[in-house]
Amino acid sequence: MKLGISSYSLYQAMHQGRMNIEEVLAWAAEVGAQHVEIVPGLGFSFEETPELVEKLVQKAASLSIDISNYAIGANFITDSEEAYEAEIQRVISEVDRAARLGVKLMRHDVASREDTSILRFNEDLERIASACRRIADHAAGYGITTSVENHGYYVQASDRVQALIHAVGRPNFQTTLDVGNFVCVDENPVTAVKANLPLASMVHIKDFYIRPSRHNPGEGWFRSAGGNYLRGAIAGHGDLDLREILRLVKRSGYNGYLSIEYEGMEDCLTGTRIAFQNVQRLWDEA
Repeated sequence: MKLGISSYSLYQAMHQGRMNIEEVLAWAAEVGAQHVEIVPGLGFSFEETPELVEKLVQKAASLSIDISNYAIGANFITDSEEAYEAEIQRVISEVDRAARLGVKLMRHDVASREDTSILRFNEDLERIASACRRIADHAAGYGITTSVENHGYYVQASDRVQALIHAVGRPNFQTTLDVGNFVCVDENPVTAVKANLPLASMVHIKDFYIRPSRHNPGEGWFRSAGGNYLRGAIAGHGDLDLREILRLVKRSGYNGYLSIEYEGMEDCLTGTRIAFQNVQRLWDEA
């Protein structure tokens, strides 16, 4: 297992101009991270600064730290066939960028809708799967495994993720398993993690505070699909049973990357550092 962080965790500092993405890699190495997951569009842009690809490769090598995963947004629910094809081609071009970064893992989103019903999901499934299949086939030429993450409400529940992976039917299309995101659709994260671990190419570690829908805690919270109140927490400080979740991950034989995703209200450097230390300790104790 290699423990590291997602660049998304330090978006606040990049957005405020306190650090750039190269400094994120250096900071991660300082706190003991073995890898950094690259999430463009949040604090930096490859479109605006394409030379960053080579700079990050060189920076990671100088720090002896891996670039583990490349994570981008995508949505194959479009208004026309032309837009659908354009989105597929855009993500394929991002696979090419992932290859230049030297990663073997890439997460791309797949779909977003206001109507998140199972009926609509079933109607959309083959169209989404077809796009993912074509992208995975292109990625296979680089030895890259693509994946869908359980987030965005529409493709977030563990059974929907499984349904998509099986519909795609490619060995190099799996899931970026976010252990916390299941609570956004009111699913028990321990049960969901257990169900999807065999399909995981990457594991995100995060935590949430959870309050029932009848108890509005005020500013700083968002709501789950069922109306419960959620707020990002430092891993180990929130209401998820991270000790049991990490025990499950460890005993499953998973030996890939664990990536800290911090999205709490505390300063991002402090929150990410404490989360990293907590997860390291809980893993050792598992």
